[in-house]
Amino acid sequence: MILYTTLAIGGIGLICGSALALAARFLAVHEDPRVEELTAILPGVNCGGCGYAGCGDYAKAVVLDGIEITLCAPGGAETLANMAAFMGVEAESGEKQVAIVLCGGDSDQAPRQFQYNGVADCTAAHAVGGGDKKCRYGCLGYSSCARACPVGAIEITEKNLAVVHPELCISCGKCVRTCPRHLIKMVPESRHAHVMCSSKDKGPIVKKACKVGCIGCRICTKQVEDDAITMDGFLAIVNYDKPIESATVAPKCPGKCIVDTDPPPAPVEEEKVEAEV
Repeated sequence: MILYTTLAIGGIGLICGSALALAARFLAVHEDPRVEELTAILPGVNCGGCGYAGCGDYAKAVVLDGIEITLCAPGGAETLANMAAFMGVEAESGEKQVAIVLCGGDSDQAPRQFQYNGVADCTAAHAVGGGDKKCRYGCLGYSSCARACPVGAIEITEKNLAVVHPELCISCGKCVRTCPRHLIKMVPESRHAHVMCSSKDKGPIVKKACKVGCIGCRICTKQVEDDAITMDGFLAIVNYDKPIESATVAPKCPGKCIVDTDPPPAPVEEEKVEAEV
């Protein structure tokens, strides 16, 4: 009885093994070897910023479907150059884009209108009465964007405000898609003048909700040329395609919402040398 059982199990295993071997030989899908090679060139962050599930899917789309090779922002100019050389095409890289949270209203500047005790998530908080912040446009500070960032480039300050560290940002855009209030924008790395407000309310309403909000005074639009700053209703909008001399704009903003993230160094006073008597 034991012998028959052993032979039966062994026979079934032999048949199944043979079937799998035949299936592996005749039903196998042969992948273009270039896909694996191109995947190795990509940074391997798998952030989805290119619009695909990961670096492998993007490499397959480039090799098999002819998708453009300029979609990998985290890779930067070096990865783009390597991809272009591998695929035998030419590609020109643009300026690096970094994320910025267009809100300066922390817990000191923008008060809360009620106490939220739900899930620590911006989308969940936003769903409760439009959020606990008095400004219905401001950063809620419940870390959704920080959790979405694959490289930890976003910090939630002690005063409940999301702040991006541009030197760590890989330009994947996941934080942009995560923010329920659409406060995060990708901007050129070289631009340093920003309107840190997203409120489109009139000035008196903004003043009640935040101490550093845009009041729609239009003073900033008169300090720049070529429509580098325009108005969207009562909100000043920076046109990042045009240069701005931020040193002349930020100090004159009465709402204190225009900031210069890279201010020029303060002038050094020359030491007074006493003349010898």
